[in-house]
Amino acid sequence: MLEHGAAPPATQQPEPDPPVGGLGARLMRRKPVERLVAEGGQGEGGSLRRSMGMWQLTMISIGATLGTGIFVVLGEAVPDAGPAVIVSFVIAGLTALFSALSYAELAGTIPVSGSSYSYAYATMGELIAWVCGWCLILEYGVSVAAVAVGWGEYLNELLDGTLGVTIPDALAAPPGDGGIFNLPALLVVLLAMAFLLGGAKESARANTVMVAVKIAALILFCAVAFTGIRAGNYTPFMPLGMAGVSAAGATLFFSYIGFDAASTAGEEAKNPQRDLPRAIMLSLIIVTALYCLVAAVAVGALPWKKFSGSEAALASIMKDVTGQDAWAVLLAAGAVVAIASVVLTVLYGQTRILFAMSRDGLVPKVFSTVHARTGVPRANTVIVSLFCGVLAAAIPLGQLADATSIGTLFAFALVNIAVIVLRRTRPDMPRTFRVPLSPLFPVIGFALCLWMMGSLQLVTWVVFGCWMAVGLVLYFAYGMRRSRLATAEK
Repeated sequence: MLEHGAAPPATQQPEPDPPVGGLGARLMRRKPVERLVAEGGQGEGGSLRRSMGMWQLTMISIGATLGTGIFVVLGEAVPDAGPAVIVSFVIAGLTALFSALSYAELAGTIPVSGSSYSYAYATMGELIAWVCGWCLILEYGVSVAAVAVGWGEYLNELLDGTLGVTIPDALAAPPGDGGIFNLPALLVVLLAMAFLLGGAKESARANTVMVAVKIAALILFCAVAFTGIRAGNYTPFMPLGMAGVSAAGATLFFSYIGFDAASTAGEEAKNPQRDLPRAIMLSLIIVTALYCLVAAVAVGALPWKKFSGSEAALASIMKDVTGQDAWAVLLAAGAVVAIASVVLTVLYGQTRILFAMSRDGLVPKVFSTVHARTGVPRANTVIVSLFCGVLAAAIPLGQLADATSIGTLFAFALVNIAVIVLRRTRPDMPRTFRVPLSPLFPVIGFALCLWMMGSLQLVTWVVFGCWMAVGLVLYFAYGMRRSRLATAEK
């Protein structure tokens, strides 16, 4: 529930710093909420600028979310679930909803750039915060690359329909997918980087335009593809059973990452305590409604066995239904803009996560240096963009999507725990939004995240375990000693 007129958290009696002790105490040292808020926006080389209202924040979350699952992953999920992929979207959406409620409460209470990393730092200690931040690097950074791969598929559809040319497979697909280097994927990441370097306000304006285009493209798809719906395409509705629905839901959860992107803009929002919870919830409602609508029309217009796993599934459906290339070309144009918007906003979120971690001393200072004129962490943006661009050009989409899903689910699980912990340790802290029926809803959100993680393949868990192992090595070798809390203890 929204609570109007609440005072900012920073006005409350400060929480005392945890006592200095042995290794266990150092790993569990927490950063008080008041200190997190007081340091908000301050990097090594300057501060971020508050320039965004609720509408822009909502557009950031929609921009980071809408399009990923529908334009990119739908073609891979339908073969797992059949027509019941609609149920898979609902399951993934419900899982996201419980976590979104927790995000909304914490975003209004701790309005800083670190998102769930900062929430964990304030509630569960530095080691858990590092693990959460490391998961967010996987979630945001790798999803940029995964989405960029799908962007190349639709770019080829657009070029083929308008100019009659396509980018050669060698330059349009990564190794393992019949190519050598995915040049379009690299290009869209570099394009997003150029927008971000111009400033947060300018990037938000560009994103708003792109979100409008992607919504229009999806509505156009529904209107045209609706004419091709055949009732027989919905039967059997669940050909592979609930196991297939669950597996597809875990993969499709990838399409919901991004609703939390607004929380990474906590230090660039004009009124974060009021606007962040609203933006998170509104964006998730809009996205879920559109996802379910488009999925229902898509599986009704094309037999589920014909979904071949192509990342450009919607454009193919438009072509099959109308028998004309023009509609598919128009949809492909919308998808090119839509997916570019996802790349832009998720890349934005990644840079702000690293900004917060750098400010705390857990990663190098270069990531929290802000350019004086634009108010942008410029070096951070360039480094992250180049890393994601190269990753997009070299790794197949399917592997990226599943790796992103497990990192996201783990981070969301921690956010649900953080709400419960903060309610118990700081019960009197003013909250502009409260999770209904707490702690029941956060517990349900936590359990759903674990359930969906269990639906992922063993190889995904192996990749995740290796990623976590690398992260822990980096923390003990670098972050633990250079932490600003560690410096303050000396």
